[in-house]
Amino acid sequence: MAVDRILERYAAQLLLTIRQVWYSLVSDGVLVKEERTYKHTVELLGMARRSGRLPWDALRDDTEIRAGPLAYDGPDDFRAGLRQAAVDFRLDRQAGQPVRLEIVCETSRMVPQLVAVADPYGVPVYSGSGFNGLPAKRAAALHAAAGEHRTVRIFVVSDWDPSGVHLFSALAEDVTAFAAVDAPGTEVVFERLAVTEQQIADYQAESLSPDVLAAVLKAATPSEPRIRPGRRLIRCAGSAGPVRRSLGRRVAELSRPPGGP
Repeated sequence: MAVDRILERYAAQLLLTIRQVWYSLVSDGVLVKEERTYKHTVELLGMARRSGRLPWDALRDDTEIRAGPLAYDGPDDFRAGLRQAAVDFRLDRQAGQPVRLEIVCETSRMVPQLVAVADPYGVPVYSGSGFNGLPAKRAAALHAAAGEHRTVRIFVVSDWDPSGVHLFSALAEDVTAFAAVDAPGTEVVFERLAVTEQQIADYQAESLSPDVLAAVLKAATPSEPRIRPGRRLIRCAGSAGPVRRSLGRRVAELSRPPGGP
């Protein structure tokens, strides 16, 4: 089954959504890029899941939005959460750098896969759908000023179609204009990371597969000539130990029974 081959091919890029599977089928020449073939793919994969032919967890579903209250099973669960917070502690790896990097992706479906590449460098990833309104674009300019970086470089990942081209131009024009007023002294630079005309010629496709896009991002993020992650990583590693020890002592205190030594 062509879908099985695609899921195996991109296993390293986290789970794919149904639409990403469809794009891969189009890229492989299995399907034509039409709305009817996408709807057929949705129906086919739905039946495959219902029948047990395809495991339910083989695909990623981003349509559900869930928000629940933070709760713990008891004191032990709470202390375990504190310990995990100490393990996860790290400083902002871009703080103190002359250049701050950010990524804006046209589709929210690609955000988790881009995060997997960008997170080790402390580079945030945003969904382009969150920048449809002017308040969000102005907020991006204010955020650029708050970091005290001389330059904020924003990589944009979008398809080479009217929607993707509009996202890039609208973001670049509006955020840059707001930054000139609300973040004087901070240079905001937009760069189309993907998809570009050259990439379309190189890969003979209007959109990039998850593995190719991950490779493009990996090449762009650490190669920024003004980024020096090593010094910040050393500072982060040096700070983590004392914080973990302090939190460990606090967890131990919470673990003592009332009135105990």
